[in-house]
Amino acid sequence: MPKQNTKPLGMRARLRAHFLANIGRVMTSDELRSVAGKSEWARRVRELRNEEGYQILTHNDREDLRPGEYLLESIKPQPAFERSISKELRALVLDRNGFTCQMCGAVAGEPHPYDSTRKTRLHLGHIVDKTQGGKDEPSNLRAICSVCNEGASNQTLDRPTISKLLIQLRRAKRENQLEALTWLKAKFPDH
Repeated sequence: MPKQNTKPLGMRARLRAHFLANIGRVMTSDELRSVAGKSEWARRVRELRNEEGYQILTHNDREDLRPGEYLLESIKPQPAFERSISKELRALVLDRNGFTCQMCGAVAGEPHPYDSTRKTRLHLGHIVDKTQGGKDEPSNLRAICSVCNEGASNQTLDRPTISKLLIQLRRAKRENQLEALTWLKAKFPDH
């Protein structure tokens, strides 16, 4: 009789198996911590999302989920790409973009202007999507909030031109124009 492999499953494998056995059921962070057996369970969930492509939803993705609740709606993973964006590159892009969504202008940590039920959470988005040949380079990355990211799946949107920006500024109320000026002075103190 051949010897069976009795090696216990790794933390990510245990979490994957649990999610797949509970598709469509909301799970809590306490439940997932118990399944994983260690404190690094949240990192393994991110790996399932980012590296394996499982669409594990949280309160940042759906307003009917509370903080600490997770949901895998479908067994079908999205295409996953190797994570090659370093912490340093992420910090550089977020700082360069003023910790502001480059699509809607929402600021990280503040209530989202189009979905006030949640605070703005920023991600890095590709200007030219990886599925269309885009690279993980600073010139191809921008800060994008989770609300805009939900609707931007594989779309390439152009940055506004200076003429469009000036038109919007001219149309804005005086107090908003002054706020924009204050923000620009703080962003570019040497100019």
